[in-house]
Amino acid sequence: MAAAGCVFLRTLTRSGPSKPSPSCPVVCRDFLSVVDLQRYTRDQGSPVYFPQAVLTGDDLYDVTLTDGDCRLRVTLDPGLNRLVEQGVLWPGSTLRNATFGAAMTAQLPDGPGDRDSYRLLSLEVQEAAPGAAGGRRSDTWDSLPWFRSLEPTGPLRANRSVFLPLWNNVDSSGEVWREAPPTEEEEEEGGRQPAVTVSDLRDSFMSGCRDVTRGTVHRQLIVRVVNKSHLMYFGRTDKNCECPYKVVLEVCDWTGSVCAVFWNSVCVNWYRRLKPGDIISLRRYRVKQHYQARPDDIEISVNSRNPAAQIRLLPESSVSPEHVPPGPTYSFSSSKELLDRRHDAVCDVIGLLTFSGRSERIRNGRGAELLEYRWLQLEDGTSDQPIMVKLFPTSQPETHMKLLPLSVVVCTRLKLIRAADQSPASFHLTNTTYTQVYCTGLGHHSEMSYRKLRPVRQFLQWLRSQDDGQVLGRALIGGFLIHPPPPVSLETFMKDRRGEPGFLRGAELKRELERLYYRERRSFCIQATITMVTYSLKGEEEHCLFWTDQASSLCSSSSSLPLLSPPPSSSLCSSSLLLPSPHWFRRHPSPFPAPPPPSSLCSASSSPLRLPSTLHWFRPPLTSSSSSSAVSQSTPPSVDLGPRRKSCKRKQPPPESPKKRHPSVTLQPDQNHDTVILFEASMEFLVNNNDDDDDDEDTSSFVTAPLLPACPPVTVETLPMRYDHARKEEQAAAVAMGGRGAPGRSDSAHESYYTLRLRALSDGVSVHAVFLPSSPSSPPLLPHANTWTSILSHGAFSSHTPPPSPADLIAVAGQLSNQRLVCVLEACHLGGASTEVVLSRAFHLSD
Repeated sequence: MAAAGCVFLRTLTRSGPSKPSPSCPVVCRDFLSVVDLQRYTRDQGSPVYFPQAVLTGDDLYDVTLTDGDCRLRVTLDPGLNRLVEQGVLWPGSTLRNATFGAAMTAQLPDGPGDRDSYRLLSLEVQEAAPGAAGGRRSDTWDSLPWFRSLEPTGPLRANRSVFLPLWNNVDSSGEVWREAPPTEEEEEEGGRQPAVTVSDLRDSFMSGCRDVTRGTVHRQLIVRVVNKSHLMYFGRTDKNCECPYKVVLEVCDWTGSVCAVFWNSVCVNWYRRLKPGDIISLRRYRVKQHYQARPDDIEISVNSRNPAAQIRLLPESSVSPEHVPPGPTYSFSSSKELLDRRHDAVCDVIGLLTFSGRSERIRNGRGAELLEYRWLQLEDGTSDQPIMVKLFPTSQPETHMKLLPLSVVVCTRLKLIRAADQSPASFHLTNTTYTQVYCTGLGHHSEMSYRKLRPVRQFLQWLRSQDDGQVLGRALIGGFLIHPPPPVSLETFMKDRRGEPGFLRGAELKRELERLYYRERRSFCIQATITMVTYSLKGEEEHCLFWTDQASSLCSSSSSLPLLSPPPSSSLCSSSLLLPSPHWFRRHPSPFPAPPPPSSLCSASSSPLRLPSTLHWFRPPLTSSSSSSAVSQSTPPSVDLGPRRKSCKRKQPPPESPKKRHPSVTLQPDQNHDTVILFEASMEFLVNNNDDDDDDEDTSSFVTAPLLPACPPVTVETLPMRYDHARKEEQAAAVAMGGRGAPGRSDSAHESYYTLRLRALSDGVSVHAVFLPSSPSSPPLLPHANTWTSILSHGAFSSHTPPPSPADLIAVAGQLSNQRLVCVLEACHLGGASTEVVLSRAFHLSD
């Protein structure tokens, strides 16, 4: 029974015209919390429940809400599905102004009482409010009663018996999937013997024996599970199958092997109970021609009805010794052996996990289903080449959540992928239909027969020689990764892209970015020029080094401050000091060497960068807003450093010849109070309060100062984290689907990054892209000259020489002006309004 103050009771049980109905919805002004989101595929009857909606997708969502007193499950109107698909609406979200409308339901709960069901027609997603959900903690929501004591037993708007996971169609979801067989099925009966063998069934079927080809086989078959596929979902919007699943098991006895196909609810009851190596007994099954293999092969069909199969899990001791099926076989390959394996070879691997990537999704073709995956890096000590695994779901969600650095991982039945035109070391492994994953921490390894094999024992011997601290020092989790590395030449890149969409216009790119689903990853190509480069430390973007193409920024600048030089074609700028103090780098460790001292860059005679000997300063507001507007024509700084100066207006002299134009360096003070006095003193050399504003004799000009770059900071999900064993659960949740990085996270493996502003050649539309030439998860590359051209084409610094300092790179960034580039962008939607765009390659276009 709902409490007296129950929001649902007050909102949904009004009498008269205010009661919700299909034509008269009601609005709940109170805060509500989302307890759960459950996805399922609509069926033939689903459109009946949405008479005015246009059903463009296959999915429907049921949302469990709470007001803090009870729970209520409603269906999300299909017009709001995009909120889930783009990661705006989550379990745990807080809603307000939720509009409810009455609707029919496909599965009404049993029992007396009101059988009303509701749709969620509109809503506002807000930050958690103090009064949301009645102040209850989310870990107590599952104990709350259901509104009017009516708990739904399945999807509300389709005739389905199970829900799908939110982000893929491969894993199981919900408590309906059973894990342990009933105790009566484990009773031992010594000396059990099969009544028929695999060979007998195959011979009878091929000879046309009617009892086998057309009828139900009642004779007991005893087999061992050799390989187990992932769950295969075949639900369709034009079919009403309640449980559209199938699973393929490779089973064998001492006479041969065969595929056993489990259908529908048999998958729900048995999938999580079985593992490779188990012995099972089958009765009441059918024998059919194999749907994929040779015409002379068979498969065993195991269903829940017509006929209802009988399945038992048998202890090996209960089978007579002469009829015990042989165990599964393994083919382990070390990282050294994989270098010589052919493309498409199937193998098993064991290794120490040193990198666990974030979960992402890709489409296997236009409009195709989104496929979830993550990257793993394993080491086994046999070579310097790690084993890279692109792991898709294997219907083992609990295991995938435990795939953390320092775990020992076994992956079986992987397929080797090697590109024909890449080096032998450039390969990776990925799933087959029968891939399974086993990980420390879940007791897997002690149950599997592979633990006695020689390759496994050799790996364990190497593992015992490793030092925890050294492994922790290189262990990473999450962050951006691209593998295999793209080509480093434009010719090879274009050859590999054959058959893929061509270059996008800037506006087309922005539209495609807006269409991305949550954690969807896509590659795009545009032709562009670079108009800005910034170097930043995560969390301190207001202290960035940057270069901007003045020709592209002057026309859009609305704030100005006089400088003592003619308008430059490009500017080298810093929102703090151009040359940060050594303390700036010491507070934030960087993979780059510290920049040279100011004196070495201020001398034109001693510096190859040709920087001016006279440095010009401007004063920024010392607030967080300086990242978007560093200077103002007549606005004083937020810290009063002296009397307000009038803005100076000078007549612009005729343009100088190019040889008289020099780049200018614009500097700002650090927020450290030690620099304030010196900064105030330096300002006296820029502006004199006694100067006459109307003095036309002065041939100097005052030009618009470069604004601080208005570019978004790097997302916390982009930079990989150092693995912290004490926070492993938090880190695992952050990189999993539905996880988000904490804004104040301070465990990034490196803090520095570059941001490039790209202007499309086609239409002038600009886009900002993060560039990570020093990412610790990047593989070693061929040596190159560490120039801007080579760094962009390789996507990283050369691993054979020390990288250039950020100050050096920014100082010579003017070389990028007006260069036409083919830019390869990797985009990933991170939820809500956050989309990551990373520049992986940029190739120079020659005339």
